[in-house]
Amino acid sequence: MDPTALSATPPGDAMQHAVFRTMCGTDAQLERFAWLGDGLAVAVWQRQTDEHETVYSQPGHHTLSCYLGGGYRVERSDVPGQFGGPQRLCSLPDWHESRWMVRDSLRLLHLYFMPEHFTRRAVLELDREPRELMLQDRTYFDDPALAALCQSLLAAPWQGADQLLRANEIAHDALSLLLHGQAGLRPHAVRKGGLAPQVRRRLADWIEAHLHETISVGRLAEVACLSEFHLVRMFGLSFGMPPAAWIAARRIDRARALLKAAALPLQQVAEDCGYADLAHFSHRFKAAVGVPPGRYRLALR
Repeated sequence: MDPTALSATPPGDAMQHAVFRTMCGTDAQLERFAWLGDGLAVAVWQRQTDEHETVYSQPGHHTLSCYLGGGYRVERSDVPGQFGGPQRLCSLPDWHESRWMVRDSLRLLHLYFMPEHFTRRAVLELDREPRELMLQDRTYFDDPALAALCQSLLAAPWQGADQLLRANEIAHDALSLLLHGQAGLRPHAVRKGGLAPQVRRRLADWIEAHLHETISVGRLAEVACLSEFHLVRMFGLSFGMPPAAWIAARRIDRARALLKAAALPLQQVAEDCGYADLAHFSHRFKAAVGVPPGRYRLALR
């Protein structure tokens, strides 16, 4: 998709994002838009207005907003006295509701992503169960590193598979920073069932050490000292997905890391990640990432 060809008419697929739909119903003009893969989408908006109210209501997806220019008189009704400005950030979680009074011109970048993007990060980066955490509703916070990644995403071309892959990597780096800075515990969360923290950690570490092997539910049950039936139920609660989905995702993650960091033969990467052969690896990788592993390596280098 060529972003320069976009007009005020939004791409049809983008309409699944409620915040995108809301922006389309205002006086905002869509400057650029792209699907980045992995369920990520990015848009740049411009607004020229004297006064206009914008309302978001439980969009069902997360949005990271970074002001690129203007916005000095943009105010959220339930957070009076705080105003936007260049490099200021907002995190709008899937459950939030807000009203914004826009009283001047502004330009901003939106990164749209689903709650599932935090699932693996919660376990791997914060050592917490996904059901314990949520993205906080934050208005106008400062994070220079995160703002710099938004600027890098803005500067990146969004045309062609290779350029979209590079933009995707930037977006994932931004999501990791956002998780570390703006994730919070769910209030009044009832933690019923699931694995004990030490068992969850033992399973996660064991899977990482054996990704190059065939991993069965029976073997995981032995590691956790549980029955297979109980293991499958408790694993889903504590990891946010079934064992097979977790293992498949971790294999793709390892493959991405190996392709970026080393010049290993593709056959070696396939073996190190537990794929039966190179053809199976290429098929799975392309299905998950959008391009074959060789193309991915070239694009990022």
